Amino acid sequence: MKLTTNKNSAKWMQLPRDVLVGHGVLDEIGDVCRDLKLKGSALIVTGSTTRNVAGKRVADLLETAGSSAETVLTCRATLEEVEMVMEKALEIEANFLLGVGSGRSIDLAKLASTRLELPFISVPTAASHDGIASSRASVLDNGVNASVQAQAPMAVVADTEIISEAPFRFLAAGCGDIISNYTAVLDWELASRLRNEYFGEYAAALSRMAARVIIESADSIKPELESSARLVVKALVSNGVAMSIAGSSRPASGSEHMFSHALDRLAPKPALHGEQCGVGTIMMMYLHGGNWQEIRDALKKIGAPSTAEELGIEDKYIVEALLQAHSIRPERYTILGNGLTRSAAEKVAKVTKVIK
Repeated sequence: MKLTTNKNSAKWMQLPRDVLVGHGVLDEIGDVCRDLKLKGSALIVTGSTTRNVAGKRVADLLETAGSSAETVLTCRATLEEVEMVMEKALEIEANFLLGVGSGRSIDLAKLASTRLELPFISVPTAASHDGIASSRASVLDNGVNASVQAQAPMAVVADTEIISEAPFRFLAAGCGDIISNYTAVLDWELASRLRNEYFGEYAAALSRMAARVIIESADSIKPELESSARLVVKALVSNGVAMSIAGSSRPASGSEHMFSHALDRLAPKPALHGEQCGVGTIMMMYLHGGNWQEIRDALKKIGAPSTAEELGIEDKYIVEALLQAHSIRPERYTILGNGLTRSAAEKVAKVTKVIK
């Protein structure tokens, strides 16, 4: 989709063509491929666990629909794994790729398909973060987490029966990732005012709406409920659309994500991405002078972490991550500015009760 703003400028938006969310929709993967005119050789990118959860079924369904399907198993979201997926795709002369998993496999399929200029379909088995429908891929480059521009999936097939059976921790982490939209948009607005950065009202409104839906539904998001899975998946898809409309990850990634990435580097055993973003949002909302208590209370109702202890991370790493977060993406202006002092970092973490 190309949206022309005036005769001298244009913004390209890449959005999924088909989005299926609901009970048993995995069985419609063949119909989705036919609708998108995808046929021939398919490469399924998945993990050892998710292969058993959904990967084998996808392969069988594709074979029944008339496509040949091969599977490549992945271990980590690294550029080396992207190369491995690309080599396998070239070896079997793949016509399209499918990412089947909770995040890693989707990001690898997304980036490999982008580089090979092949279409890909996103098949999430858990709703842990907004990469399932976005045009961004999160991979490790020389041990450092990087958010890389990629293509959006041609389709998203999210079977809520499968997603609701995944460990609830993943769904709660997805909620943390969505709620973090609040501070991401505040950071974006701040960069617009102070640095004259482009700010997209429509993308920001869509992002805020997704976060508001999750906060207002916090009491009803429970384990093993398909209605909860459906709600979170739709919000994650909205996040992906908002980023595509904005042409960047700005609507869904700000200072709280930089904090999470810093924690990934520092903590001996980091928590899930969405869990860390949720805790980061509490502290960044405090820095913005907003209602950080509402963020904390919503995370508690959902059952997502709201403290360092619940993340399983020592207090000292929280403070150090706050000190280093501004340097993660120095080109992206946020409420962190040029960095916090140690006393300020300790204060925000203690006042919000993230650390003791």
